[in-house]
Amino acid sequence: MPKDWFEWHDLYNTEPKLQQRLEIVREYITYSLDASPAGRIRVVSVCAGDGRDLLGTLANHPRSQDVYARLVELNPNLVERGKATIESLGLAKQIEFINGDATISANYVGAVPADIVIVCGVFGNLADESELKRLLDNLSFVSKQGAFVIWTRGHSNGIPYSETVRKVLQASQFEEVKFKLTATGDMGVGINRYLGENLSAPKEQQLFVFSGIPNKAR
Repeated sequence: MPKDWFEWHDLYNTEPKLQQRLEIVREYITYSLDASPAGRIRVVSVCAGDGRDLLGTLANHPRSQDVYARLVELNPNLVERGKATIESLGLAKQIEFINGDATISANYVGAVPADIVIVCGVFGNLADESELKRLLDNLSFVSKQGAFVIWTRGHSNGIPYSETVRKVLQASQFEEVKFKLTATGDMGVGINRYLGENLSAPKEQQLFVFSGIPNKAR
């Protein structure tokens, strides 16, 4: 089992459910880019890992030069790998990779409100539904009105946790655009659109508590 999140990302080489999840996430990022109006597209990625979802999409997307993004990730090895990918794509002037705590609102100042918000691999590492609602309340700080929010949630012990997320999102002014399960049936990926007002300042300094550990990631 992986000891840290850097090792966990190596599971993308062997785990079909993660490979399928990544494919759908990239599909939804592509959809968001295609649907964005002409001009600059602001993107924020929360707990970004090595950024392979966004960066893998931009490698072949015609609007890559329109994207200005901030990716926030605590693991320094993942950040270094992501920065190397950004350099190889020639996007270093447009995309910044912050080695910092994604739960802290200060790490998003200057990059929000965003047109596209990526919160993949996050919801399954929250303590409970109340913490999910707390994060969604605070997403109104990073999401502009009309922003696309792309998320994932795994299932475990026969419990379809993604269904809970879908209900809470729609009750929190995040209208569902699309939703898919992976072919393995145990990973849900959604894209929602934020219909509420953007907050000029966060409701609290800590946006959420990330309680997950790599060998128990959901």
